[in-house]
Amino acid sequence: MRGQDTQQCTMFSYLSPEERVPADHPLRRMRPMVDVALKSLSPAFDEMYSALGRPSIAPEKLLKALLLQILYTIRSERLLMEQLGYNLLFRWFVGLNMDESVWVPTVYSKNRDRLLEGDVAEKFFAQVLDQARAGDLLSDEHFSVDGTLIEAWAGQKSFQRKDGAGQKPKDDPGNPTVDFHGEKRSNDTHESTTDPDARLARKSGGHEARLAYCGNIIIENRHGLVVDTELLQCNGTAERDAAMLMAERLEGTERVTLGGDKGYDTKDFVQEMRGMNVTPHVSQNLKRAGGSAIDRRTTRHAGYEISQRKRKRIEEVFGWMKTVGMLRKTRHRGVLKVGWVFTFTAATYNLVRMRNLLTSAVQST
Repeated sequence: MRGQDTQQCTMFSYLSPEERVPADHPLRRMRPMVDVALKSLSPAFDEMYSALGRPSIAPEKLLKALLLQILYTIRSERLLMEQLGYNLLFRWFVGLNMDESVWVPTVYSKNRDRLLEGDVAEKFFAQVLDQARAGDLLSDEHFSVDGTLIEAWAGQKSFQRKDGAGQKPKDDPGNPTVDFHGEKRSNDTHESTTDPDARLARKSGGHEARLAYCGNIIIENRHGLVVDTELLQCNGTAERDAAMLMAERLEGTERVTLGGDKGYDTKDFVQEMRGMNVTPHVSQNLKRAGGSAIDRRTTRHAGYEISQRKRKRIEEVFGWMKTVGMLRKTRHRGVLKVGWVFTFTAATYNLVRMRNLLTSAVQST
């Protein structure tokens, strides 16, 4: 018999969101890791907020919602608040009751500076990494490094001369007609009026130059987890500069290996790495003038070949961060804010990988 299409105007249920979320849902294994990391940050949150005044939205809830925004590729905070309004899964993960009202989207605009000044993304990333280390998921000997361009939230029309010379009257203030033909534009003479921190750059020859930032990460070679991040302005040597900064922060006194592509095959970089007790397993650039800086004392070892194979896993991280994590083109401006989001997205990637790795370990036992 055909059922009736009745329209329900009110909802009353004896089932809680905890009961409605499937037992095997991927977020169930992730939420305990997130709770542990945020609980460790509680003293830092106490320092960020005043003891007086009206209670604010818990920073733990704000960060959990940001995690959902990255995991489910929600392009704006406004759409995120819309999802929190009716999505039972989102409410369960964040910790909102069924009858609790959601926040206005501008809550992130007001709290972003506070989270930025408190280095919350870096501290959260470190707490997630500590859990991976406790689960014996990290290698402490073999690493890989690489960088990628994060397109800035600024258009080419905003890239104008710093001295204002040659400016023509705008035919349309909102979207003026601009002719770039025959004009020599560089970061020395031009600057974006939308995002002054962005720099005109391109990854390699044959690609168009875009306003971008240089996002860099180091992964460990055992499971491909991100162990460090660094976002810099593009300047031609940003990838090697970031690699040196991150190599200095690698823990331990034993010699480690650091894999990389041909862009890191320079004498200065190789010498600097060896001085840091780091063996540079960098791909040889045999076409470089003067030859490769990597010689037989490095390439003759079997570990060099393994590093060359493992280092390519770093592209999986960039692929996830750009497609799922929405970092193909950032939605923020300024090197500090973009760097904050870059680090927080890397921590989210680690949570996804750790959930899969720990699930596989449980199933195998």
